[in-house]
Amino acid sequence: MVADPVLLQAVAELFPNGISRYAVGGLLVGLGTVVIYVGTGIPAGASTFLESTLSYVSDQSRFQQYVGSRDWRLVFTAGIILGALAFAATVQSGVVTTSLYEPGTTGQLYEVAGVTLWTTDIQPWRLFLGGILVGIGTRVGKGCTSGHGVCGVGSASKTSLVGVATFLTVAIGTAQVVAALGVSP
Repeated sequence: MVADPVLLQAVAELFPNGISRYAVGGLLVGLGTVVIYVGTGIPAGASTFLESTLSYVSDQSRFQQYVGSRDWRLVFTAGIILGALAFAATVQSGVVTTSLYEPGTTGQLYEVAGVTLWTTDIQPWRLFLGGILVGIGTRVGKGCTSGHGVCGVGSASKTSLVGVATFLTVAIGTAQVVAALGVSP
């Protein structure tokens, strides 16, 4: 099989550090999605975590629709948080080395109890505002990027296909505008 050199060059420019880290991450996300779907019959997604958690303390019907699935949603969210902490404590701190990880260029490293951790240079108000905007977007878009992008696209949902196209278009446009304005973290 002869590979097109133009295509190979384009891939090399898109993935200057190789594609393996993205392939491994994608396989793990896909595996997790399959496990959740096979185990619960519900597509995975992080945006319903808050509402399902509120079903423990509120009798509003809006929250009570999640009573049957709220326990696994808490485990799902705890897994996201614990997975990030495990990554930070092992790979990011240097205890475990792998060619799949390369340190970022923003943020600061610091040491706590012999473990090197990382914190972002992004101002807290920007993180807070970004979180609010993402929350509003998940409500308007009827789901988060992980739910639409992984489960919705995987099941060929028209709503998710349009949603993901919209997410990508807005994200790429915003990144271009922010870069053109010279805004930095």
